[in-house]
Amino acid sequence: MKKIATLLLTLGLATGLAQAADAPLKVGTTAAFAIPLEAAVSEADKQGLKVQLVEFTDWIAPNVSLAAGDIDVNYFQHIPFLENAKAAAGFDLVPYAPGIINNVGLYSKKYKSFAELPDGATVAIANDPINSGRGLQLLAKAGLITLKPGVGYKATEDDITANPKHLKLLQVEAVQLVRAYDDADLVQGYPAYIRLAKTFDAESALLFDGVDHPEYVIQFVIQPKSKDDPRLAKFIDIYQHSPVVRAALDKTYGKLYQTGWGS
Repeated sequence: MKKIATLLLTLGLATGLAQAADAPLKVGTTAAFAIPLEAAVSEADKQGLKVQLVEFTDWIAPNVSLAAGDIDVNYFQHIPFLENAKAAAGFDLVPYAPGIINNVGLYSKKYKSFAELPDGATVAIANDPINSGRGLQLLAKAGLITLKPGVGYKATEDDITANPKHLKLLQVEAVQLVRAYDDADLVQGYPAYIRLAKTFDAESALLFDGVDHPEYVIQFVIQPKSKDDPRLAKFIDIYQHSPVVRAALDKTYGKLYQTGWGS
């Protein structure tokens, strides 16, 4: 009886694994990354891999859903954002593979150079702890403020040591920054969301942060237990190496992105 029970347990585990392998891989994302992922989903289907794309409208739900096991992987965040989310909510999530890095820029509807910015100019930056740090780093790169040495992406307004133009910082939800373009003198902008909004030219930034901050490469993030999922490995390989997906990336982001895995 013991041997039979062991055999049944083994068969049950094998059946469960087979069923899991046959189930669609559920990938969570946000609008900024959806179009190239849709191309990857289509290519995966041609290769016999079923993938379901789940699109979220905010930057909180994708990690909540992943931690709950409702999706298998998400793709919308870089490592600093992930680490902040883990510290805040206690998620047991890890980066699995790199995606792309999107340039973030400083945009102005009113001025064509930083020198033209008046004293007391209003500057809209992201309001979450990580992306606001990225905005402050951009302002420092532009020579508009000085930050304490070594603060990096963890920079806050308290780390500003010099602000010669007396800039007034306005903190706005990152996905809503595009709407601040008409009101603020200078805006931290995300080209992907600017393209979606179709309100102004995503390539018109006075300054981009480029690849000088590799920590901002967007990551495919999973629960640790999923690291050996063959569906995941296959899908990432398609995303990173399919010419069809690369064409979708180029069409979606133009020149305002770089790959985080090399060429």
